[in-house]
Amino acid sequence: MQWAKHAPEVYKAMVRLDAAAGQGLDSRLRELVKIRASQLNHCAFCLDMHTKDALAAGESVERIVQLAAWEESRHFYSEKELAAIELTEAVTVLTDGFVPDEVYERAAAHFDEAELAQLIASITVINAWNRFGVTTRAVPGHYTPGQYK
Repeated sequence: MQWAKHAPEVYKAMVRLDAAAGQGLDSRLRELVKIRASQLNHCAFCLDMHTKDALAAGESVERIVQLAAWEESRHFYSEKELAAIELTEAVTVLTDGFVPDEVYERAAAHFDEAELAQLIASITVINAWNRFGVTTRAVPGHYTPGQYK
């Protein structure tokens, strides 16, 4: 289903929310967050989109590939990036119902309050996009970097 065609006002609101959520965040960090959430949510469409956008933003293939195993590949990422990736996992996989305090505190140590708010918003928005993509079986492979910006 092409949900954006059938719910255009929702789609437009999501695009605006996504743009607002990303303000003030480094574009490469934001793409890493989007890729990691999309990996966890098994959203092939979003993985296709955000890996291409990350590469276009100057991210390395090696860091994108290692992201699925970031805990074993910590040396590829800065402490700030690791805190963002860990927070992404905690927000995306709420199996215990809460983001662990220590995960939140690590992120808060690397991001000021405004950045942290934007990061949480970005994580929340990509999780919503993933749910649209997975539910409607969005087909990967046809995205061109920056296509929806």
